[in-house]
Amino acid sequence: MARLAAIDIGSNAIRLRIVDVDPPALGAFGVGWDPALAVRSTGAPGAPRFHPFRDVHADRAPVRLGHDVFTKGRLEPGVIGAACEALRRFRTAMEAAKVDRYRAVATSAAREAQNGDLFIERAAREAGVHVEIIEGVEEARLVQIAVRERVPLGDRTALLIDIGGGSTEITLLRGREAVFSRSLPVGTVRMVETFLEERRPMDVGHRRLIEEYVDRVMVEATREIVELLGERAGSGVDLLVGTGGNIETLAELCPVPGASVEGRGIDVGAMSRLLDDMAPKTPEERAQIYGLRPDRADTIVPAATVLCRVARAFAQPRIVAPGVGLKEGVLVDLAHTHFLGPDFRGEAAAVSDACTRLGRRYHFDEQHGALVARFAERLFDDLAPRHRLGPRDRILLRAAALLHDIGDFVRYEGHHKHSYYIIIHSDLMGLTPEERAIVANIARYHRKSPPSMDHDNFRALSRDARAKVKAMASILRVADALDREHRAKVAEVSGRIEGDTLVLEVQGREDRALEEWTVIAKAGMLRDALGLDVRMVDATPRSHPPPVAA
Repeated sequence: MARLAAIDIGSNAIRLRIVDVDPPALGAFGVGWDPALAVRSTGAPGAPRFHPFRDVHADRAPVRLGHDVFTKGRLEPGVIGAACEALRRFRTAMEAAKVDRYRAVATSAAREAQNGDLFIERAAREAGVHVEIIEGVEEARLVQIAVRERVPLGDRTALLIDIGGGSTEITLLRGREAVFSRSLPVGTVRMVETFLEERRPMDVGHRRLIEEYVDRVMVEATREIVELLGERAGSGVDLLVGTGGNIETLAELCPVPGASVEGRGIDVGAMSRLLDDMAPKTPEERAQIYGLRPDRADTIVPAATVLCRVARAFAQPRIVAPGVGLKEGVLVDLAHTHFLGPDFRGEAAAVSDACTRLGRRYHFDEQHGALVARFAERLFDDLAPRHRLGPRDRILLRAAALLHDIGDFVRYEGHHKHSYYIIIHSDLMGLTPEERAIVANIARYHRKSPPSMDHDNFRALSRDARAKVKAMASILRVADALDREHRAKVAEVSGRIEGDTLVLEVQGREDRALEEWTVIAKAGMLRDALGLDVRMVDATPRSHPPPVAA
């Protein structure tokens, strides 16, 4: 058993949940769980399940970090102080409960605040809590984990919508695989602070304003999802799943009659009628009539508006409300780490999938990217005694190899720089912002000039990250050179270190002189980064003529 804690620092409130968790039991498909078969990130058969958690302690502090961030761009000192006071209380509770592991995550308000780093510093100094500001794509990943743990999706296509105070995360799942994920600046607190700050009833004009705002922000994501669904767009979504505090409240106010295997549900028609009734009332009137907390009474109308617009766009009469969210995703993730350790194979698969989806958006040469990635991974493994990098770094190298030419979409000339720009400004599920910066820099230096402190993008990295970029970019240059013409003339490669020389054993077609010349021409960076010269030998199997009879 493990005692775990999750702290969700949202735009509207700060929440703590402490639970006891047993080691994983039966897999999702009823088979005995085997750690060797458990692929958590992809949800393969045999993936461990942890629900139900046993609650030990829960707390909530109504600190609205988004109060000034979405209009002024900063966290006010008083709000930071109140947040640190809540985190001190949470820290005391975790110490009293003897928590084994915890993770504290801050979402859109903290990541958009100009002084978000100050909040992180004060939380560590004053409350003794390490807070991690996560991106929207990480929010979406954690919510997915929680939903997959609770809802039996099977082979169905599900659209997940997680409505927070500052952002809304939309994810399309086919079975247990995420095929689309996007974080949108549509949050309940954001809309209240921007459009309804005076806490007055929502008149017809303001309601139309919010509906138009929601539609405009969501139009691109909706179009991409419809394209993924194809001709079945009207009925292609089998299940609409909503998460977040407002969704739970709406499930209580607009329940779908009867129990469901997925959990409670929201009747969309009833919610639309409730929205018509709630909108003209003040937050105080809503709180009194519907029994809502003050910090829920003003955000529930924007939340219901978002849900109604999404349900209408995908023709869904019902929204599943499984009662899980970001906290539960954090807890499941912690449980995996505690009992199983890092799942590098699953993480690699998830990151590769995210890179492939991004590459296809920009019409990349998928075959070339996959071949170069395979070569780069093989060389990474063969050079392990020299570079001493870890399995997580191998995932980053593969990501950079897959996407190194994505900048061709903009223009071939200088495409390595365009690749950097696209990667650094894209959401890649499974990568932290720091890791994404490393991937972008590795791709940036797959050709032309080597890394230099004169380059802003390289100078902005930490010393450790700069060393990793140098080593892995030097490997990527060699791997890319082996497919110089994008014609797969080299089929296989392996390397062995002999003294200060990397001996490359190459197999493939005979007419690969250009590839071999390019490898030697681009090996200078490998010499500088890892102290290795390169020598190539032909390892292509040859057929021998049958012996001549005497």
